Amino acid sequence: MDTLTIPLFPLNTVLFPGGPIPLRIFEPRYLEMVSHCVKKQTPFGVCLLRAGQETETPAAPYEIGTLATIVDWHTLPDGLLGIVAEGGDRFTIKETKLQSNQLLTAEIALIPGEPLIDLPSKYAKLGHLLSEIIEDAGPLYATVQRHFDDASWVSYRLAEILPLDTVVKQYLLEMSSPLTRLTHLQSALRNLFDA
Repeated sequence: MDTLTIPLFPLNTVLFPGGPIPLRIFEPRYLEMVSHCVKKQTPFGVCLLRAGQETETPAAPYEIGTLATIVDWHTLPDGLLGIVAEGGDRFTIKETKLQSNQLLTAEIALIPGEPLIDLPSKYAKLGHLLSEIIEDAGPLYATVQRHFDDASWVSYRLAEILPLDTVVKQYLLEMSSPLTRLTHLQSALRNLFDA
């Protein structure tokens, strides 16, 4: 399996393949990272923080994360740089290294994409729920391609949109089967509505 070396952006959030993530960039190490990624058209890695804070060094990320490609950037009303990135392949961290500018980099191995599986009829309600949610999700999802018949796509979008604990979201990201993910999401939805 091929390995790559990428910059990491440990966050208190989970990025899923195909999903959008808006970020405010203000730390010098991440401004430098964004500049490099835009110029070279290369991705960076988003990982959920296992320990520490986003602004602390060194952060301790979970081993499985998602590649992020910058698709838009703009100046925010507060003068900071705003970017929108899109999730790509998942990866496993093999080794991390702290650079002199305090940016964490990692040697990673890509996780093969999930097989294309049609959304089974037993999960059709989840697909319908997702279509209603995305219609009201605002501009962030305006350009996200829709694949309501794809089990992986539906499971990833629900996992990122539903108000679940980040550790649960990480658990869903690490699953290797979209059908297992959908089963867990179905159960989580029942718990949300029963609460």
